[in-house]
Amino acid sequence: MCGIAGFFHAAAIDKGSSKEQLTKMLSVLHHRGPDGKGYYIDETNGLAMGHTRLSIIDLHTGDQPLYAKNKDHILTTNGEFYNYKKIRADLNLQGARFSTKSDSEIALHLYNKHGLDFVEHLRGEFAFALFDKTQKRMILVRDRFGIKPLYYHIKNGKAFYASEIKSLFTHPDIPKEFSNKDVLHQLMHTMVPGTTTYKDIHAVKPGHMIIITARGDSFDIKEHCYWDMTFPEKEEHNNVKTEKEYISQIQEKLLEAVNYRLEADVPVGCYLSGGIDSCSMLGLASSTQQSPVKAFTIAFDHKDYDESHIAKEMADMTQADQEVLNLKATDLYGDNYINTMWHAERTFYNTLGVAKYCMSRRVHECGYKVVVTGEGSDELFGGYPMFKKDMFKHGLTDDATREEYQKVLEANNEIFKGAILAEDEMSHPSFEKLCGFTPSWIQPWMQTLAIARPLLHDDILDAIKDYDPIEAIADSMDDKMIQGRHPLDISQYTWVKTMLECQILNWGGDRVDMANAMESRPAFLDHYVAEMATTIPPKFRIKGNTEKYILREAMKEILPETLYKREKFAFMAPPGHTEENKKNALNELLDRFMNEDKIKETGLFDLKRLQTFISEYKQDNDPVSLVRKDALVNHLLGLHILHDHFIANTEIKSLATV
Repeated sequence: MCGIAGFFHAAAIDKGSSKEQLTKMLSVLHHRGPDGKGYYIDETNGLAMGHTRLSIIDLHTGDQPLYAKNKDHILTTNGEFYNYKKIRADLNLQGARFSTKSDSEIALHLYNKHGLDFVEHLRGEFAFALFDKTQKRMILVRDRFGIKPLYYHIKNGKAFYASEIKSLFTHPDIPKEFSNKDVLHQLMHTMVPGTTTYKDIHAVKPGHMIIITARGDSFDIKEHCYWDMTFPEKEEHNNVKTEKEYISQIQEKLLEAVNYRLEADVPVGCYLSGGIDSCSMLGLASSTQQSPVKAFTIAFDHKDYDESHIAKEMADMTQADQEVLNLKATDLYGDNYINTMWHAERTFYNTLGVAKYCMSRRVHECGYKVVVTGEGSDELFGGYPMFKKDMFKHGLTDDATREEYQKVLEANNEIFKGAILAEDEMSHPSFEKLCGFTPSWIQPWMQTLAIARPLLHDDILDAIKDYDPIEAIADSMDDKMIQGRHPLDISQYTWVKTMLECQILNWGGDRVDMANAMESRPAFLDHYVAEMATTIPPKFRIKGNTEKYILREAMKEILPETLYKREKFAFMAPPGHTEENKKNALNELLDRFMNEDKIKETGLFDLKRLQTFISEYKQDNDPVSLVRKDALVNHLLGLHILHDHFIANTEIKSLATV
């Protein structure tokens, strides 16, 4: 994977100054592609396209940009296209001629053959820019789940794009400001799809393309959805196959997805936690590889959050070469916290993102550029506690069974109340209208919103006084994908459209992995796997009180019995309030970035109200309240650090260590 950046103006550009600006944009993406840089400038067509390369496939001839048809089509891509060898062979048989062995080049030839429908033939994780000179149009494309990032800014006949927002900020035409509404969304942990924390900076939505066509001195801009996670209507789940048939389908599709993701011209490892997801990846990878697979595991210094002992059991079972990274408070805060924020460009509620940043650094130190990961399994197979809660409440008809299951769920997830689960039922009319209920995943963040919003500066409160962030999130959903669906399908779909892309695949995925020039490949998010998973009836995804039931059965023979029987446990780092050394490390950051002068300089919050909140947080002893406030403190701190990184500084300085 790589980094891409560039701009397209409706009018002509100056070649010299454009090369200088493009060079600056690429300079802060060096960590995404330390193996090479490529440029293309076409002053007449107002075009500048750049690429930083992390060489994984075709190490010798895969430099970008790539060209087709006398440079009528120009491509820069970040990501991987799987099944590219077969597609390349098919296209060769039809007369296409390739100039490289890179997987990326198939996109050019597919576009030449299929036009804008070419994306339907692409499989993998990707974000790319393709310029068509004959149409004078730029096409920005993002993969189906948003595994790879892509941002853009369009104004006054000028369009800019980049893999990371910091790259956009190096250009003098792009404002460096927070968006008031999106600051509020950061505090409540949930973004509206397609938005960012920053004014007039947008994210290409997962499964979408942005088509920018020059018309004179302005643009015609179209957004097109080419894929969505489509669940069948509720009644269609009645026409079911047998458990055995679903198990066989899962095994077939997952094995294929993993095999594709093991292909590279460099060594490929696996991330390994104590969950079914990553253990399944290691089990499948080990089954197909001749030599032991390198497995990378995070260990925390708090027994309630550490799963490394289960990971070791899996590593021993598969004879993997396991590398364990033991993390303490000093690792999760300080410079690592600050650097992770620079890479993520958004806030996070838990220092798991910092832990994964440290892990990708260790992977890089071990000489690996690629790992297969387990993200996406919970989204597809109903693994999260909030999915179970919605299944029990809205998908079961027997009151006694519901009550029994709910009690077990609450007891087993006690330490996550306040963040993953709400302690009290919450409801919002926009979600009630859209879904028929308010999904459990958003309820804890509604409670966070209630204590976060009053902390904002009066000027911001006045500017957004009529703005309802929960309503905005609900309104962003396509109601045609929700109406007539089973409650579990609705819960999974609404989560996928928000939290998967803006949280798990951001500060828990690409941004902290590519911070250290390391490509992560989440095999569960192969769209063929996803399309199969949506057809599995809810009663097989969560059977009785067992989440991910059908996946467990499919992977049963390659998992340790302990893991096969274990209930889902959220993979989180120990929060800041759990131990004295973590409190001290967190307080050092608060003193540095949230002292009185910094709060005034940032200008986002009312000084008195914010200081009162921090004081109350430090004195709080209620475990649920502390979990919620700890999450909010991370968001508050994060916004001040982001301001320091990107808003206050006139020049964006790289904090990358690669």
